[in-house]
Amino acid sequence: MRPTLTVQGDLPILSDDLIKDCLSVLYNCCICTEGVTKSLAAREDFVMFLFSLMSNKKVFLQTATLIEDILSVRKEIIQLEEIPNLASLVQSFNQQQLANFCRILSVTISEPDVGVDDKHTLLARSTQQKTNTCPSCAESNQVALLNIPGFIERLCKLATRKVTEAAGASARLELEDWHSWLDNALVLDALMQLAIEELHSSPYFLCCYLSSDESSLSSSPLRHRLPQSMKIVHEIMYKVEVLYVLCVLLMGRQKNQVHRMLAEFKLIPGLNNLFDKLIWRRQTSGHVLYRQNQNCDCSPEISFKIQFLRLLQSFSDHHENKYLLLSGQELNELSDIYLNANIIEMEALNNTDRNLVCDGKKGLLTRLISVMRKEPIDSSFRFWQARAVESFLRGTPSYADQVFLLRRGLLEHILYCIIDSGCKSHDVLQSYFDLLGELMKFNIDAFKRLNKYVNTEEKFQMFLTQINSSLVDSNMLVRCIVLSLDRFESQTKDMKVVEVFSVCRLLSYMAHVENRLSFLFRLTSIINVQTLTQASYKISFLVSEVGNLCYRDLDRDFLEL
Repeated sequence: MRPTLTVQGDLPILSDDLIKDCLSVLYNCCICTEGVTKSLAAREDFVMFLFSLMSNKKVFLQTATLIEDILSVRKEIIQLEEIPNLASLVQSFNQQQLANFCRILSVTISEPDVGVDDKHTLLARSTQQKTNTCPSCAESNQVALLNIPGFIERLCKLATRKVTEAAGASARLELEDWHSWLDNALVLDALMQLAIEELHSSPYFLCCYLSSDESSLSSSPLRHRLPQSMKIVHEIMYKVEVLYVLCVLLMGRQKNQVHRMLAEFKLIPGLNNLFDKLIWRRQTSGHVLYRQNQNCDCSPEISFKIQFLRLLQSFSDHHENKYLLLSGQELNELSDIYLNANIIEMEALNNTDRNLVCDGKKGLLTRLISVMRKEPIDSSFRFWQARAVESFLRGTPSYADQVFLLRRGLLEHILYCIIDSGCKSHDVLQSYFDLLGELMKFNIDAFKRLNKYVNTEEKFQMFLTQINSSLVDSNMLVRCIVLSLDRFESQTKDMKVVEVFSVCRLLSYMAHVENRLSFLFRLTSIINVQTLTQASYKISFLVSEVGNLCYRDLDRDFLEL
């Protein structure tokens, strides 16, 4: 309406306060009135104009909030290259603004979620990939970000920056404080004002309206602890966004380039230094959110831990840079394992730049296993922890990598969780079956340790029951056993293999052809070619492997029958 209410000629320049008010009105209209957000999202010129407003630091927060809402409802991903002066805009952001900007980037660089219906079977996905040879919008946006000078380096600094904590536990934000704030409906405006006074910064992590409980802020005993505690929570919250962006880039087509940058800017050693004090810091009370609701990831600390574990999984999965998760002392241990076993050291280990690995005696992988063993059995973190450790073992089986983890009691802990803990979560059990398979594949020492743990018929039957109760969850472990059995049966001159083979309950059980036939029958009944998905695709390989072993020991006509 402004052009109709002003005199003709040069229009006056809008004040920052007026722009703030306009953005606030638009944001509230998006929340309160259906269809407004979609209407704004459809206006390409308006969306681009909002990005230009982000160069104004005084209205940055309001602009970023509105852009995030608008982009979340767009059907098409916006092309970052079309934003005028994108590189200079991003380079003008301070570190806090860049962290906020990552919330917007997460929408622009992520591929849309696909369902599990008939349209998204492996056949349909393969056909779609052959049809669409050009990079997707998300992939193009990832390239655009990587071309911005200094972008990845700044994200690494954000992710690994330490939080300065005041002396004493009173300055730290514990989860019970977080609940108290939410219960008292302490609001963004009030919190922001207190933070500005002491920190000269504006947090973005709470989005709620003023309420009648706002007056309780001034009288709350938390008031004296609020600014320092907010600084810690704010640091955690924007690290979540930064880690997510790095994780997506690690999974994209440019992952090798991203890997080189993350290694060069020492992301992994930096996270290792933060591990005990920030990433997995010990709580001072029994008030732990994930025990109350494992499916809730709204807590900043829980979101941070999950995103950290996802990043480790993406970083080490099928990549030689995985050895950066270790310390120099641990690399020496791996070399000694190869030497003592008279095995040629893997090239990736030999090529690891020791200037880029973790400092101190313990690397990130060892620290992760340590907290994994202490985690409550019903914790949802166990799924992500197992996936992160498993990714370190993926690829060509490495005897030294397996022994390194065996020495840290990982196999016994996994068996305890599967057999003795009473764990009921299918996701957690599947992650442990997969990890156990990677840990044991072709490793006679691992089978010896397993047999020592499963030292009674009762335990062995419980182990088999867990495997048989869901072959979808345990199929990777069964595959490991079948392949290892085939390998061991050909190593008749190795006395160590012969000795373990003769006493191991699991190998003896699988060596009986009728037991393998039982697995083969049930596995083939699981697969439906018309609805073949990633899970059943893995099982199809297992069917082939079990079938080959059965074929070797049975008459062909009988097997065909």
